Amino acid sequence: MPNSLQLQQLSDSLEGTLFYDELHKKLYATDASAYRIMPQAVAIPKTEEDIVKIIRFASENKISITPRTAGTSLAGQTIGNGIIVDVSKHFTKIVAFDAEKKTITVQPGVIRDELNLFLKPHGLFFSPTTSTTNRCMIGGMVGNNSSGTTSIRYGVTRDKIVEIKAVLSDGSFAVFKDLTSDEFIEKTKGDSLENKIYKTIYEELSNKENQEEITREFPKPEIHRRNTGYAIDALLKSELFSGTEDTINLGKLLCGSEGTLAFTTEITLKVDDLPPTNNIMVVAHFHTIQESLEAVVIAMKHHLYTCEMMDDTILDCTKTNREQAKNRFFIVGEPKAVIMLEVGSHNSMEDAELQADTLIKDLQDNNFGYALPKIYGADIDKVNEVRKAGLGLLGSIVGDDKAADSIEDTAVELSDLPNYIADFAAMMERHGQSAIYYAHAGAGELHLRPKINLKTKEGLHQFRNISTEVAHLVKKYKGSLSGEHGDGILRGEFLPFMIGDKNYELLKRIKKAFDPNTILNVGKIVNASKMDENLRFEAGRVEPDIKTIQDFSDSLGILRAAEKCNGSGDCRKLPSAGGTLCPSYRATRNEKDTTRARANALREYLTNSEKENKFDHQELYKVFELCVSCKACASECPSNVDVATLKAEFLYQYQKANGFSVRNKIFAFNSKLNKFGSIAPSMTNFVANLPLVKKSMGIAPKRQVPLLAPKTFKKWYEKNKKSAENNSFKNGKVYLFCDEFTNYYDVSVGIDAYELLTALGYEVIVTDHEESGRAFLSKGFLEEAQEIANKNVNIFKDLISESTPLIGIEPSAILTFRDEYIRLAKDKEGAEKLSKNTFTVEEFFKREITAGKIHSGQFSDTAKTIKIHGHCHQKSLSTVEASFAMLNLPKNNNVTIYNSGCCGMAGSFGYEKEHYEISMQMGEDTLFPKIRATEPETAIAAAGTSCRHQIFDGTNRKAMHPVTILRDCLK
Repeated sequence: MPNSLQLQQLSDSLEGTLFYDELHKKLYATDASAYRIMPQAVAIPKTEEDIVKIIRFASENKISITPRTAGTSLAGQTIGNGIIVDVSKHFTKIVAFDAEKKTITVQPGVIRDELNLFLKPHGLFFSPTTSTTNRCMIGGMVGNNSSGTTSIRYGVTRDKIVEIKAVLSDGSFAVFKDLTSDEFIEKTKGDSLENKIYKTIYEELSNKENQEEITREFPKPEIHRRNTGYAIDALLKSELFSGTEDTINLGKLLCGSEGTLAFTTEITLKVDDLPPTNNIMVVAHFHTIQESLEAVVIAMKHHLYTCEMMDDTILDCTKTNREQAKNRFFIVGEPKAVIMLEVGSHNSMEDAELQADTLIKDLQDNNFGYALPKIYGADIDKVNEVRKAGLGLLGSIVGDDKAADSIEDTAVELSDLPNYIADFAAMMERHGQSAIYYAHAGAGELHLRPKINLKTKEGLHQFRNISTEVAHLVKKYKGSLSGEHGDGILRGEFLPFMIGDKNYELLKRIKKAFDPNTILNVGKIVNASKMDENLRFEAGRVEPDIKTIQDFSDSLGILRAAEKCNGSGDCRKLPSAGGTLCPSYRATRNEKDTTRARANALREYLTNSEKENKFDHQELYKVFELCVSCKACASECPSNVDVATLKAEFLYQYQKANGFSVRNKIFAFNSKLNKFGSIAPSMTNFVANLPLVKKSMGIAPKRQVPLLAPKTFKKWYEKNKKSAENNSFKNGKVYLFCDEFTNYYDVSVGIDAYELLTALGYEVIVTDHEESGRAFLSKGFLEEAQEIANKNVNIFKDLISESTPLIGIEPSAILTFRDEYIRLAKDKEGAEKLSKNTFTVEEFFKREITAGKIHSGQFSDTAKTIKIHGHCHQKSLSTVEASFAMLNLPKNNNVTIYNSGCCGMAGSFGYEKEHYEISMQMGEDTLFPKIRATEPETAIAAAGTSCRHQIFDGTNRKAMHPVTILRDCLK
């Protein structure tokens, strides 16, 4: 085992980075599986030479290296006790492309969807379509032989392998590609490691007894989705080994080998013509699981592009997920299962309709499905998003009984599927269990997940017993224990049983030929650890009792809120994938700056810290530092991991032990300070923006401290409210929340809101109330935030109703009533009642437009082009579509919404000198380029005060609040 001096010497020799601090080791100790193994170091190589150095270091020091890309493996493939080698940051290049031959060469860190964005203009795509396509990487897909939803039409990753360039275990390079029999035999001659590999393969697979044993024991050849050990059965197809194919390619052996044979640095793939654009999805609804699987046999007689299943557990999880709740529109009644059946035509939509109707008639004639709706266009993508979110949604299940991934990847021949599942259901009943069913029914593969509490010894016994019985059941049908997720730790133990002892020993000899010093991803596939060891949770442990100021009872405590993260890595998607999650990762491309890292680090320290205050760790401060509390994770993470809320609690608890800095106090108490500063606003503005003052406060020199308005909005309101008393308020009364930003800085926006609402027939009341508490929340001053929440709930709970709502101008302020106040307020019932009638001003306008109280005739016919940038909290807790509805009301307004992610300002974050550059990088990721490309005469709408400041600082364009734009549209 290398010591810290040796690790430092390795670090100094690399162009990339080597981490061996406790934080990074903890972050890379888990992936998306149930396992946890602490590595000795984490390497982020920049070059192939770096990888060679790491391999040679591992060989000299007799430690394992584990290749890793997105870290979304479900069987523990990307964790290990040696050096984790993460190529996701730097190995991201498309090396070569041949449109005529339909081949492309990429480095292993290229994201699958990014690859397809490159290929689309050429009419091509890389077809394997996993649920993680917006963050999974080609290296990982090759390592696991990924399949996904399209395998029934396009095949699996192994089918796409043309060539693999790899570093062997001695640091030498080899290229694996199609070879004739003569070329293969020629490769066996010589003394290099590559020669020895070819010689071993030739000798082993030329043996007739070995060939017969492989044919007898491996899964049925009709099962195309199979990751059982090494793909030696695929090599037997070559004429070299009595097969019919005239070439052989060891790249196909590396595909699915989980980094245990060589370290891949370049991959050449075959790509396919784009699928048809005339598509229809039939979503068949069933009362039972068994009926749905029997229907699959009928459905697969048709020309389907996808045949995917979801059960009621996953569908129910969508009800509590803000993002996926929008995508439930296709559900009819309360199905036990649905199957998504997609047909398509390159010719015409009429042809697709004919296919869909024929499919529906066939199902109906066989009495399958109580509802068979047809889905079209963009709605098909929404249905697929629900299916893709399946694994993450299961993480949102409250409590310790989780959907365990013990048996989640079995595949059998399609005709065997109904009987296999019937046997499986009977077995589960014997265990007093019910499973969750979803995924690739058309390929004979279902992701089956029993609910098991792995924190208990009883649960651990169930984990093993069910896995063992399922292995026997799969063997009965001559199926594959892994269809696409790999053996790893989870299934490696069962390989001798699944393929026979002789074949297993053959795999070990092949592993030895490739890796004589046993350094490549040790303990995966062969010589695997026990499947019930090295788990995230220690069975029988005493759960720590963590006291918090916020109410985490909806997750049964803050620890379980962090444990919702199952590692699926949705937070690693890039800007091209859309949405906002996760701004800091998009800016840095560092695992440390993901939502997953924050949840994992918090889980680690809350579980294992021996300190009285378990939050009191500098490592936690580091991992939370770049979180901008955008709340994208609260909606876009399918497991509902709300890191902004976790961060607020962490900052409070951490600062209780370590003190609150002067700068944090200035930002947190900003509203209180502004009360005094507004007495002489011009002087305050001058002093606050002096270079020396900004330096002393730790504010970035390039930022202008926001300017106090000459008069507060409250003062303006008190002076002007009487002038509206004679108006006819035909539309009733509203309470306008005077947030601290509108009151002191954006007074003109407050005036616009007041005058707009008044002109439209609403009596606008601004009562005496507290600030929102947003600044306190962002800096972890939770006692102060709680006091404010209590006061505001008491003030408004009896004033606000459906007919007299509370509306707010600044999203981050008004939405505290719907979010943080529920966790903070002592009067929880009052807070929840109040939240139901609290709206952003845009939401209120949309409601009133729908009710017919506001109409286009009240506005000018002058044409305006408007583009909307949504505030992060709007996107997560509300909807930007409300802004669209509001601004689109004047009939000649042309309104569109930017797909713009996070602006990067995030309140005080972007003003802090150490965060200025990263803040601007967040803006550059999506928003700034789109603003710069916008015509000068186009109005830019942004509801957030921070967003407007960031847009100006980053693009020199002035954005306006939607109420200001609509106010200018009044007749």
